[in-house]
Amino acid sequence: MTNSSFIYVTYIRAPQQKVWDALTRPEHQKIYWFGGHQESSWKKGAAWKMFMPQHGLTDSGEILEIDPPNRVVIKWRNEFRPNLKAEGYSRCVMDLAQEGDLTKLTISHTIEKEHAEFIQAVSGGWPRILSSLQSYLETGRAHGDTRNTAEQAHNG
Repeated sequence: MTNSSFIYVTYIRAPQQKVWDALTRPEHQKIYWFGGHQESSWKKGAAWKMFMPQHGLTDSGEILEIDPPNRVVIKWRNEFRPNLKAEGYSRCVMDLAQEGDLTKLTISHTIEKEHAEFIQAVSGGWPRILSSLQSYLETGRAHGDTRNTAEQAHNG
């Protein structure tokens, strides 16, 4: 069977542990992941769930491998779009490596289905999420973070 995959590599000017914490802690995720967050104990075999404010549970799966703060592998399935859910589970690998004052973050998302709609969907989502993560860690402000804009409008 032919796989569909999406790979994204970015370099973030932040320590590897800080990037790891942002990827695995809901208090950070809610800021750069457009209000969404993940729930897991982040241990091998643990359940993993993603929630978005406008949809509730959107994705679920299991932690297949974990080596903090270097790597996590998630068995991942969409739960709220029937056509994506029908494609079954994908595999998401997040690899982190410190390179000087940068952290190299590589996301590999793969599913055992040719021309998978799920991979088309994540290939649009990951770049937005990861650029928001990078902005958040480097500047303190994620994309879509309107707290300062609202304060300026109120005070202006």
